[in-house]
Amino acid sequence: MKNVVTVGVDGTPHALAAAQWAAHEARLRQSRLRLLAAWQPLPARPRGAAPWAREMPHWPDRIIEEARSAVEVVEPGLPVEEVLVRELPLDALAEAAGRADLLALGSRGLGPVARFALGETGLDLVPRVAVPIVLVRAQQDSAAAEEAGSIGVGVSLHDAGGGLLAFAFETAARRAVPLRAVHGRSLSPFGHDRDGAAERAGAEETARCAREELSEALRPWREKFRDVRVEEQVVLESPAPALLHGAAGCQLLIVGRPHLGRPAPRIGHVVHAAVHHAPCPVAIVPHE
Repeated sequence: MKNVVTVGVDGTPHALAAAQWAAHEARLRQSRLRLLAAWQPLPARPRGAAPWAREMPHWPDRIIEEARSAVEVVEPGLPVEEVLVRELPLDALAEAAGRADLLALGSRGLGPVARFALGETGLDLVPRVAVPIVLVRAQQDSAAAEEAGSIGVGVSLHDAGGGLLAFAFETAARRAVPLRAVHGRSLSPFGHDRDGAAERAGAEETARCAREELSEALRPWREKFRDVRVEEQVVLESPAPALLHGAAGCQLLIVGRPHLGRPAPRIGHVVHAAVHHAPCPVAIVPHE
């Protein structure tokens, strides 16, 4: 453990929301909060031109100061480090993630409905880092909303990564809220009969098996985290929509992505759906 929560800030309302979320998380973890502002280096200065330093405004300092002020509002007295890096944001964030336990980023809202719309940096960064990334939207409810609601986690029973469930149970335990474990399972086609009895029986059997498998996957974690109340939810539809339905009322939705020691070319359709459509912050957790 590095006892550091890092948040990338760029002066947008979404980044300020991420900074406040990260500050709350850092307090719960009893960790330091690191504010990181990175900007792309300017191209080479033409011969005879004035130095860039005379032309550059002091916006990186203003971004950091604004983020620090936003943090002070929600978590006064929290230890905060400030880092300004003149480097491509993607590279700076990827490097900073290696020195932190968690990385938080802001995400834009789309239209009248609060949704995520990751920019190029976020989409490219997710498969590059080996620590959890949390994506936070602007206009999130006040700190009271942060204290309410369950922690949601999508559980794939074909690949129920230990790192994912460890992160989920630890997060719920720190916040003293229930953990909602959601598993989606598509129905296999059943033979047609006049009154639909075969289809209903098949659905009931599928749901029963899924509930048993989900309970078994969660059993060792329940035993380890006895104070965490667990809500098991099996939804008979494909994993992506099942997870989004299960996220209703959650303060954080946790999804996993395989991490096998090298960057994955894609983040996967379940993670993609959660990132773009979840009504709450989304934590993307790499696992073996």
